Amino acid sequence: MKFSTLDSLTLNLNELIEIAKNSALIGSEILKLNYKNIQNISSKGRQGDLVTNVDIEIEKKIKEYLLSKTPSITILAEESGKTSNSSELMWCIDPLDGTTNYSHGYPFYGTSIGLVYKGIPLLGSISIPYLDELYWACHNKGSYCNDVRLKVTNPKSLSESLLVTGFSYDRFDTIDNNYAEFCYLTHKTRGVRRGGAAAVDLAFVASGKVDGFWERGLQIWDIAAGAIIVKEAGGVISNYPDGELDLNSGRILACSPSISNEIKVALSKVIPFDSNMYT
Repeated sequence: MKFSTLDSLTLNLNELIEIAKNSALIGSEILKLNYKNIQNISSKGRQGDLVTNVDIEIEKKIKEYLLSKTPSITILAEESGKTSNSSELMWCIDPLDGTTNYSHGYPFYGTSIGLVYKGIPLLGSISIPYLDELYWACHNKGSYCNDVRLKVTNPKSLSESLLVTGFSYDRFDTIDNNYAEFCYLTHKTRGVRRGGAAAVDLAFVASGKVDGFWERGLQIWDIAAGAIIVKEAGGVISNYPDGELDLNSGRILACSPSISNEIKVALSKVIPFDSNMYT
């Protein structure tokens, strides 16, 4: 990923990262307040793709805050879409990443706020309220959790690594469903976890809880913050099985540099698995 164009960007990045952190904390407080006390849960039309009153409330509060602080910056939010103003900077809001987890009382969820410049992740913050963790990073300023500097792991090989991944909501309709990749890499590593919240997965890569993460079928708001948090922690972020990260592609590989090539080779070998053959 090319970040050279960001070096000449004249912005008060310190102020913007504080705005991102405060936005994530707005989400965290509402999530804590409503945990196991959701008033409304509905489906967006695809199996497992849920929205709750909590998603809506968090997004509304964060948008109000961002508009008051940075009215000229475009906002892209999961539930309400994109604001009409146009700028080279864009806030990307995932008010509740892991809605299905949250609605079932499974404590793997968070709020993710990323800022992108011409499609390149610039800074971001992710709150994980159940762990009381606030992750944040900014281009060329490092990556942190609760003000402790982060660094990705350095496993000697893929066989010594622990990975995490996820499955997109369209997995029922496409052969590109990540099932085969999950099975193959489970046999090549110490294990593969499925958390159910991409932003949290990326935060865990940055903090060394896992060594790598890959997934497809994602949205910009899922990965905008996490991508820069992993990169600033010394990780590699890219498309897969190869290519630079493109937020619009929905595909991301984020991992320790020491296993990056091995994961890409492994993913390139996988033959898709059609789950419909068993229905």
